Amino acid sequence: MTTTLVIIVALAIYVAVYLLYGRRVARDIVKIDPKRETPAHRLYDGVDYVPGRWPVVFGHHFASIAGAAPIVGPIVAMAWGWVPCILWVWFGNAFIGAIHDFLALTSSIRYDGKSVQWTAGEVMRPRVSFIFSIFVYLAMILVVAAFANVIAGIFVSTPSVSTASLLFIAIALLIGYLLYQKKLSLVWMTVLGLALLAAAIVGSGYIPLVLGKSWWLLILFFYIIVAASLPVTTLLQPRDYLNAYILWFGLAVGGIAFIGLAAPMSWPSFTSFNANAIGGLPSPFWPTVPLVIACGALSGFHSIVASGTTSKMLDTESHALRIGYGGMLTEGFLSTLVIVAMGAFGLSFMVSDGGFASTSAAAQAVSGGLGAWNVPKLALFTTSYAQGVNAVLGIPIAIAALFASLWVCCFALTTLDTTNRVGRFAWVDILTRGVPKEAGRKTSVFKFFTHRWVASTIAAGLGIWLATSSGAFSALWAAFGAANQMLASLALMVTGVWVANVLRPSGRKSLFALIPAGFLWITVMAAGIWYIAVKAGSGATLAILAVMLVLACYLLYEFVIAMKKGPKKAA
Repeated sequence: MTTTLVIIVALAIYVAVYLLYGRRVARDIVKIDPKRETPAHRLYDGVDYVPGRWPVVFGHHFASIAGAAPIVGPIVAMAWGWVPCILWVWFGNAFIGAIHDFLALTSSIRYDGKSVQWTAGEVMRPRVSFIFSIFVYLAMILVVAAFANVIAGIFVSTPSVSTASLLFIAIALLIGYLLYQKKLSLVWMTVLGLALLAAAIVGSGYIPLVLGKSWWLLILFFYIIVAASLPVTTLLQPRDYLNAYILWFGLAVGGIAFIGLAAPMSWPSFTSFNANAIGGLPSPFWPTVPLVIACGALSGFHSIVASGTTSKMLDTESHALRIGYGGMLTEGFLSTLVIVAMGAFGLSFMVSDGGFASTSAAAQAVSGGLGAWNVPKLALFTTSYAQGVNAVLGIPIAIAALFASLWVCCFALTTLDTTNRVGRFAWVDILTRGVPKEAGRKTSVFKFFTHRWVASTIAAGLGIWLATSSGAFSALWAAFGAANQMLASLALMVTGVWVANVLRPSGRKSLFALIPAGFLWITVMAAGIWYIAVKAGSGATLAILAVMLVLACYLLYEFVIAMKKGPKKAA
């Protein structure tokens, strides 16, 4: 099998799924109507509800859902071999992930841009929203912890990336001001933003910012508080829009390079069903694979982004398919590219930088898992990507590797502060549902704890604390994956009830959401029980995961009750 064949097969799958499956769901089941006013217009507030041009909203949405997860997950999962990894990515994209994202976005649009947990209270019972919000909030804390850990690690290992990332934030603030306050042209602001970004990438190599990991975690704590509390037009929209160009450039260059390369996949196609992928422990591919490969195949976090921020920015319903459905497929292609790059060059990098005597010795060590590789794990991708780009397009390896590192970090930062923002939303949902009487919501105590700056600070503090006390990274990553994928199954249950009882399509069309939800719930529940039984993580992560599994069982019960009740009035 060559890199060329793998990339071409992936592109064919994604195009076919979008045209033959996605469009049909949008037309025949959700019944997308471009004339229906979206929440961004109807509830415009200048902070969260702000309509945006679809490329800008796509940039925000994709940069938020992608982050580092579609890169980090496949790297860890390669311990099982590249074939099971890529099959899970493709299967998850086609039958679970894209549908999940699209339904989460469209159902939120129909419910005033409310979160998926709020929608749960509307299509099931009101108390479900309260329980679901607690689940979501705990999941967001794990996401903050996992991604803060990733970003701080990159900043320490590659100081020039930290400089470029900080410059990028400043550039985004400038472009946001010129674009939304001064009403300047999007085209010219795009040109200016990309030019400044290119200068930042080049210049960052001369002024690396060297700090310890603890300092970076502290800086990230303050950054995500501010980023999650500012109006979306100040930083979130312009930064994510420019991020999208980094993505497109990286995907296009990588795709072209590995199609033209036609190199063999030298990484082992399959190693062991019980490779040491999680916490240095023998980890069965099923059911633990969704704990490792999260966003690259499917992700419950996407439903939180789609219903937490993206649904509040959509200019028209017709944009939902390309942003929600297309965004997930694009992320799947990113994970495919990671697997292909490592499949072609990962072993040679382990020989040159990891101390292995030969590629055969490196291949034998692969199934030993993440901890057994004496090499920087993210560098497996960035250097492999750079080697492929250099071989076909002649771009120097050092420059290509720096770009790939910045690519990972920019999207991780985007996910980090978007997570803190939706964590703020979940916190307010919990308190609002927990204080049912209007009089209670007018008290100074309630107003204080639901204030956006206070709510952002609480979420950031819990997440960064967990990042400093979570033990082995692969165990923290798996805990995040468990919460993330269980959230996906629960979001599919909610949207499945919405389709079955509110939209009420003819025949058994609602099964396209209900069957993946059931399969995923069983898989992740089994994986979560395994994680707790073998004590793969720290005490804090084990406790959080145990609470989430109990909540997931209760939400399954509520799902069954809601399905039995039958049709419900539309929003």
